[in-house]
Amino acid sequence: MEENSTAVNNRLTADFGGLTFSASVLIYFIVNFAVALIITLSGLEQGSDGYVYLSYLAAPVGIIISLFAVHKYKKVSVRKTLPVKCGWKYYVIALLLIFGLLFSLNWVNDLSVKFFELFGYKQREASSYMPDLTGAKIIPALLVIAVFPAVFEEFLFRGAILRACEGTVGTVRTVFIVGFCFALFHGSPEQTVYQFIAGCAFSFVAVRSGSILPSVLMHFINNAVIVILTACNCFDESGALMLSTGANIALIVISALSLAGGIIWLILDKKQTAKCEKGSVKSFFIYASAGIAVLSLVWILSLFGVQ
Repeated sequence: MEENSTAVNNRLTADFGGLTFSASVLIYFIVNFAVALIITLSGLEQGSDGYVYLSYLAAPVGIIISLFAVHKYKKVSVRKTLPVKCGWKYYVIALLLIFGLLFSLNWVNDLSVKFFELFGYKQREASSYMPDLTGAKIIPALLVIAVFPAVFEEFLFRGAILRACEGTVGTVRTVFIVGFCFALFHGSPEQTVYQFIAGCAFSFVAVRSGSILPSVLMHFINNAVIVILTACNCFDESGALMLSTGANIALIVISALSLAGGIIWLILDKKQTAKCEKGSVKSFFIYASAGIAVLSLVWILSLFGVQ
């Protein structure tokens, strides 16, 4: 006999979101250890295509296992945390936002690197993030680097965690909490600020649309554009787009207007926002504390060059 929606919704609370986050982090590191063992036993060299692909696959595999385990343990249907229906306008907003994020905020990473360099941080070469992208080899790269993260990371952050938190933590707090968890999960000091902003934007679209699909689209485009531009050798040694000064200024202005337009459109959306229930934020962070502690340690070690 199927449970009624009230019983299921009672389980979609802040503690479910926090537990899902911690489980995903811990299982990800277990999978990452297994991947490292496979790499060692197979003799793959660091930076080789096999090494890069296996490294990228660790997170999606960990997320799949953790989502299945937590949903099973809490007896929550996956459909409750992965809504898909929404109006067409949210896809338009998603396109405006991701265009703006990609091309008007690319200076954020550069500024972050300069700041962290004051503490001895050394940025990895951009090439170390990518496999061989020549010819047809770009297809598996797009699948592993753009499609898989867009689907499975959005299932985790804008699906399970966001849907669990929104009803009790409140809409506004949920947007920032999910953005924070999303940025911390990637463990990249130079991209932390950008990923926080992007994570909040993805979350804002998700709560307004009531669907996970617009944020999946945004996430895919973000990663795919970077892969394609890298394959086309559009970046210089510093990682900046090789454009003339005039073209760069025009791109920044247009994309900034696109970002502002998308945000204003979402703000003016008439969907009612949920309010925060007392103690719900504390509950989330208690259950998420294991994941936050592990990722914070990794972030700090990464800052000082320990990979």
